[in-house]
Amino acid sequence: MSPPVAPPGWSRWLVPPAALSVHLSIGQAYAWSVFKPPLESALGLSGTQSALPFQLGIVMLGLSAAFGGTLVERNGPRWAMTAALICFSSGFLLSALGAATEQYWLIVFGYGFVGGIGLGIGYISPVSTLIKWFPDRPGMATGIAIMGFGGGALIASPWSAQMLESFGSDSSGIAMAFLVHGLTYSVFMLLGVLLVRVPRSEKPVGDGPGVFDGPQVSARNAVRTPQFWCLWVVLCMNVTAGIGILEKAAPMITDFFANTSTPVSVSAAAGFVALLSAANMAGRIGWSSTSDLIGRKNIYRLYLGVGALMYGLIALAGDSSKPLFILCALVILSFYGGGFATVPAYLKDLFGTYQVGAIHGRLLTAWSTAGVLGPLIVNWIADRQEEAGKDGSSLYTMSLFIMIGLLAVGFVANELVRPVHPRHHVPSPTSAPASKEAADVQRQQSA
Repeated sequence: MSPPVAPPGWSRWLVPPAALSVHLSIGQAYAWSVFKPPLESALGLSGTQSALPFQLGIVMLGLSAAFGGTLVERNGPRWAMTAALICFSSGFLLSALGAATEQYWLIVFGYGFVGGIGLGIGYISPVSTLIKWFPDRPGMATGIAIMGFGGGALIASPWSAQMLESFGSDSSGIAMAFLVHGLTYSVFMLLGVLLVRVPRSEKPVGDGPGVFDGPQVSARNAVRTPQFWCLWVVLCMNVTAGIGILEKAAPMITDFFANTSTPVSVSAAAGFVALLSAANMAGRIGWSSTSDLIGRKNIYRLYLGVGALMYGLIALAGDSSKPLFILCALVILSFYGGGFATVPAYLKDLFGTYQVGAIHGRLLTAWSTAGVLGPLIVNWIADRQEEAGKDGSSLYTMSLFIMIGLLAVGFVANELVRPVHPRHHVPSPTSAPASKEAADVQRQQSA
């Protein structure tokens, strides 16, 4: 499937909606916590066990993005979006079968493994294309698309809760909810497949610097630089600190205020998940656009430094203030989302646009690691604290302090980022190729 080239006069503003149709769909992953209590009740699972499909999905997201990044660059966004559609929808259909037959391993395999591949390919499918369409505003462009991944749960959370209420929260009701999700998302993602286009040339599309201004580094060379691994640590720490709460958001807020005079109901907990999704979504476009003005390193100082402060306030306040808990959680999730949306532009600044999609895919292995660490830390510690006879906010205090430490590590890694040494650059494709790699650059960019 060759990349669809935009006809003359094609508006670049049609590309973000195509990306959004995919990202809003795969962003359902952030609403997984709505399914955790019904699955635990219907299949007799622990909190750690019910997190497995989500954890495996995030692991596969990073791995499939890393291995598929080069294929996305070679085959174009339409191929990637089609592959994502097939895998993501099939994952839901397999999960529906697993829930109907009460075979939890099939849910883990379907949603986590198969669906996770769809998450990874779908996530990186529009990034390189958007940067090429918007070389003048890369932070804003990627923020618009990746905003959809953060905002997917804003739709999926109340929608999933309503389906579970209508179909029932037993295994058959969960199966029906999974089935509806799979069929509906396949249709919605198809819109992106049909709409996406790539630029006719690599000349600047908007106002500002051209695509090839600045350094150009291949994916092979990028992973050999300290800058790549510093950013890997930054992303991993920021994601770990946010995803642990997000994955357990609904049961977490219920547990946190269970011993107060105003406990949180199931419907209110689902609303909290939707609020977090809104903050996640707003942070992706708001903070990433701000990074175009103040710089990538400065915006990550904000994410990591102020994020640690927010965790400290939650840990110290405990269950004494529900508004403070909600406000701090919303700020943390806005930074979490902003970190995802800003990192492609950070990569573009450091490594250029040549193979930026492949480099981004490799960097997302940090997300795979964080997808295991975050939920594991929060769920495992909560389970152990519950076994020790503790309840309420004390189930999560230790986890919150661990997250503060992780954000501090990420802050230090961000401070160590410096411009890439010229020895890692490939020659400009506008000059005579001095090497096979330079010739490859020319050939790919002119194809």
